[in-house]
Amino acid sequence: MTAFWMLTACCLSAGNPPLIWLDARDAAKGITAPAEGTYAVWAWSDRQATEFEIAGRKLVVPPASDKEKLDWSWRSAGKIDLKPGHVPVDFHSTVATIAISLNHALDIKTAALDRRVLNTPEPVKDTRVTSVKHTDTVFTMPQYNSREDWEKMAGTIRRRILIASGLWPLPEKTPLNANLFERTEHEDYSVEKVHFEAFPGYLVTGNLYRPKGTGPFPAVVCPHGHWKNGRLENTELCSVPARCITLAKLGAVVFTYDMIGYTDSLQISHNWGGDAEKLWGIHPFAMQLWGSIRAVDFVSALDGVDPQRIGCTGASGGGTQTFALCAVDDRIKVAAPVNMISCRMQGGCLCENAPIIRMENSNMEIGATMAPRPLLMVAATGDWTRETLRVEYPSIRSIYRLYDAEDRIATTQIDEGHNYNKASREAVYRFFAKHLLNRTDCDQYTEPAFTVEPEEKLRVFPNRKAPENYPDMPTILENLVKSRQAIAEKTLAENKALYDTVLTDVMNATVPKANDLDCERRFREEGAVYVVEGWLIHRKGQGDEIPALFYHAPGPAPQDAVLVVHGEGKAALADPSGLGTGPLVAGLIAQGKAVLCIDAFLTGEYHSPKALTERRRVGRFMDTFQPTDTGYRVQDVLTATAFLRARRDLTGSVDVIGLGQAGLWTLFASAIEKAPGSINVIDWNQFDPTKDQAWLDQYYVPCIRSIGGVQTALAQLDPARLLNLNTVEHPGAPAVEEILARLK
Repeated sequence: MTAFWMLTACCLSAGNPPLIWLDARDAAKGITAPAEGTYAVWAWSDRQATEFEIAGRKLVVPPASDKEKLDWSWRSAGKIDLKPGHVPVDFHSTVATIAISLNHALDIKTAALDRRVLNTPEPVKDTRVTSVKHTDTVFTMPQYNSREDWEKMAGTIRRRILIASGLWPLPEKTPLNANLFERTEHEDYSVEKVHFEAFPGYLVTGNLYRPKGTGPFPAVVCPHGHWKNGRLENTELCSVPARCITLAKLGAVVFTYDMIGYTDSLQISHNWGGDAEKLWGIHPFAMQLWGSIRAVDFVSALDGVDPQRIGCTGASGGGTQTFALCAVDDRIKVAAPVNMISCRMQGGCLCENAPIIRMENSNMEIGATMAPRPLLMVAATGDWTRETLRVEYPSIRSIYRLYDAEDRIATTQIDEGHNYNKASREAVYRFFAKHLLNRTDCDQYTEPAFTVEPEEKLRVFPNRKAPENYPDMPTILENLVKSRQAIAEKTLAENKALYDTVLTDVMNATVPKANDLDCERRFREEGAVYVVEGWLIHRKGQGDEIPALFYHAPGPAPQDAVLVVHGEGKAALADPSGLGTGPLVAGLIAQGKAVLCIDAFLTGEYHSPKALTERRRVGRFMDTFQPTDTGYRVQDVLTATAFLRARRDLTGSVDVIGLGQAGLWTLFASAIEKAPGSINVIDWNQFDPTKDQAWLDQYYVPCIRSIGGVQTALAQLDPARLLNLNTVEHPGAPAVEEILARLK
């Protein structure tokens, strides 16, 4: 027995015949007559006369009368004799919905009030359905008027990058077990092969270039980007060895390391992963970010390195790695992301598009988290950084201005295509010489001639095979899941305050203030017992439009309120016989409560009776830029709660009930709001939070499992004010009587 039918069982048992609804979009399904008899038939159609067929019999809908003011109205189509069982229906295009009932005296227009807000068969105009952000969206840098405002946002950016990468809180740094071998000596530098374990069993591979002498030297970590030959790329457009050799000659220790799946990184391929891995914050971006953090650990611990002078530079995907590392690791003192910080292209690879990191921001703001540390923005006329001098550089410089540090940011643009060529490298050498090496003699520095080692002398594994005694990809990913699960359990037990904002971060769902709301009442009908109002609830500037039915007493006395959210939409809360509200809402009204029922994102009136609405999807990385459907639904619960709290005719007390799939939407929303005193009734709908597939099927939110999932939500709430129903351990659809007793 479903939650819907359990909640409405008292009406059916009273002998009231059901009201059967059929929308045009479901015409092919037909209807099921529950019993033999003569049924009254109504149609919701436009003003003109029309017809349709039930069981092969033609029924005629007369035109709307002159007294009818609406363009669409309910009108009788007569009666039809039916036997029990399936009945085919053939719609006319001018009919949106039909309804049949054995109760000929039913007031169909009144029955419709408990199901819809809109008086036309259109979906609500919620721009979240149609608007999309993606890698090629053109972004504008917001205005930050104070350092305090910026640092609040910068903190959110840093935290989201870490959460997105399964690194919140940072895991324990296990021994690197670094192996440096096969050093080749040159007159003014040396190069050797390196591998170390970023976490047990997973190798980061690369080459270490060192200047002659004992130091202490600054160090530079060099992620390479999506060049065909990775860190071994040596062409006119990009030479990674040239960069490393020259920086070593200038007096820096340089470590260049492989992106996953490139050159000697052989345990994990480069393009892999999907939503199941993202639940745990596991994806190429995360792997590379942790590898970069450990690369800083590696160079900082080397003899002859000054750990207070660490720089980072890379181009293209290596540029993304550069500013991502700078955002989360303040040990990077100087940075030069090359040809990557753009208002109009945010990176085209899986390894650049972690979930959630750009839901509010672009690469411009991520890059700006470097402030006030020295930053060089290298751009090109022939790629997506062609507007840097006009757009991106002034935008990021505005953040440096908040620190009185405009002398620490610079830019240069090379008249070339996408590159890290000699001219680009020379700009970086000069900047690093000044800000990292503390040299004053390099204003005109040019790259000297260089000789790159033969490939076999640079490859860590010349046989192109990963060492046999190290784990393969499935084992590495399995170990990561276990590690992240253990970290979440430990954190919730020892320091759950670290998770205070994580649900907001992964869902981008916030509690609106009263002045953030912009709501529109579409109708008001007053009865003897209660008033029902139809509302469209908006947040200013957000494009959302939540259909809501609001039931309250006709008098002026303030009432406590209850928000009821059903996974199938607010129509599932109506009386199935068409005689008003369903038993739960009726029971709450009888207790003296005001009740708000909503259609959360992509439920109920988000769909037209004529067609289902599908969310527009563009590109491969929607969860990088926008909340998932679950995130939007959690936001709608928060927005609806804010609507009730903002009303001056209510007391401000709001209890929340989530039924069917909406149970967890309301759980997460209540955990984000953290409203003291609220009672939360959660229908778990027999959801098993220990199963990845259950999350994917019902509540996909990236990173949700790495931050503790439902346990993190439950930790924010008072268990004494929770009513958990229909769990895996105790299945059974919610009963109206139990819910009403809890809220009495």
